[in-house]
Amino acid sequence: MTGRNGRRPGSPTALRDQNRARVVDELRRQGQATQADLARATGLAPATISNIVRDLAGAGSLHIEKRSGKRNSVRLTGGTGFVVGVDLGHRHLTVGISDLTHHVVAQTRTDLPVGLSAEDAMDRARRLLDTALDDAGIDRGAVVGAAMGLPAPIDRTTGRVGSPSILPGWVGVDASALAATALELPVRVVVDNDANLGALAEHQWGAGAGTTDMVYLKLSEGVGAGLIVGGRLYSGVAGTAGEIGHTTVDEFGAVCRCGNRGCLETLVSARYVVSLLAPTAGELTIEEVVRRAIAGDRAFVRVLDDVGRQVGAAVAGVCSVLNPELLVLGGELAQAARILIPSIQQVVDRCGVPSAAAALRIRPAMLGPQTHLLGAIARAIADADHSVFIS
Repeated sequence: MTGRNGRRPGSPTALRDQNRARVVDELRRQGQATQADLARATGLAPATISNIVRDLAGAGSLHIEKRSGKRNSVRLTGGTGFVVGVDLGHRHLTVGISDLTHHVVAQTRTDLPVGLSAEDAMDRARRLLDTALDDAGIDRGAVVGAAMGLPAPIDRTTGRVGSPSILPGWVGVDASALAATALELPVRVVVDNDANLGALAEHQWGAGAGTTDMVYLKLSEGVGAGLIVGGRLYSGVAGTAGEIGHTTVDEFGAVCRCGNRGCLETLVSARYVVSLLAPTAGELTIEEVVRRAIAGDRAFVRVLDDVGRQVGAAVAGVCSVLNPELLVLGGELAQAARILIPSIQQVVDRCGVPSAAAALRIRPAMLGPQTHLLGAIARAIADADHSVFIS
């Protein structure tokens, strides 16, 4: 009996390929690592790692970077394929192309009108992708992986938006299938919640690098969390874990877009913050709100401080349940981190389990507007075909 690759399961050749795949997967996840790091992460013997690194380097699939006074590090080479990442937000769309070393070789962005249908959004994504491919001189046939982030929970069992009222233009749509058809790519398009992808990016390259348990909190037009537990993304049995924005804070509060009342999102979203200040300050952007708060405008400071306190109450519950070491604050409102973080920390200290609250560090995200695109790229690389490395 042979496997799909013609190799008998359990044979030395099949075991070698399996071990190579484990090393490749870890390098996709980390981007760059020492051989000692790879041995710890994969559980393989150092001698086995050394042999795999030598073979992959000889095949041109891996580059060994010699560092004076430090252990040499290894990374995958960039010439064996490319991946596509798509960040589709409520008001923006970004498409990027990366090689397999996580280096973005082309990127395009456009603003979106509110309430755009799934089909129209993906038509615009295809046009942006065409531009990016042309700019980078890359053929679609060289794409070995693709992923897209949406600002909504994605049901793992159906591939559809897990709450129809949160992203109405995508009701009943198989997001992965639509994306694959619209983008005309030769690979499956993985679709995930944008906060999950933000957590992946910040965990690999940003504020969460080196942590094993962290929460990435996106505070923007929507509010959501991506959870890293034991060094891996945790998304729950149906794929919708982390929807902190749709936890009830006031059951008699404002009606939320999810159909519930008094959700956290109704009290801390970017839209709500702007609406509170509009009657006296006129039409504003979040950038202007943050600038005026930092300048000391009392009303602006008060509104952002109240946001921090509401978020802190929700985060205290998360800390008591998950006991993370780090909370990474992302999204538009992360620009106000110097005001929000002390308010969040104060409420977490007051309301959380003392030992969990004491262990928590809160930091602003480091990757800025690219966070969710980089997360999509990381997910696309992780999902890409092994054969480009181990054949």
